[in-house]
Amino acid sequence: MTPTTQTRGYTPQKDQLLKRLARIEGQVRGISKMIEDDRYCIDILTQLGAVDTALEAVALKVLEEHVQHCVARTLASGDPGQSAEATAELLGAVQRFAKTR
Repeated sequence: MTPTTQTRGYTPQKDQLLKRLARIEGQVRGISKMIEDDRYCIDILTQLGAVDTALEAVALKVLEEHVQHCVARTLASGDPGQSAEATAELLGAVQRFAKTR
């Protein structure tokens, strides 16, 4: 028997997401260096805001792909129990995401 690879909604964009996260990681290292160098507070806050915005964009992309792939497929299955579970999971994710704003 050949093991199957489970794909996630974001799988087709995985390379793009990983590249974006690597850039964000670099931004965070830059902020650390700014603090090390005693840079001006507002400059640091500006960079922190940029990282926050970049992470939000990644999160929105993962959420979008989750809805279009995982949730849509579950709802299309017609299984009421799985559909209710997927809907509750999605609403929980949206609520957690919205609380961070």
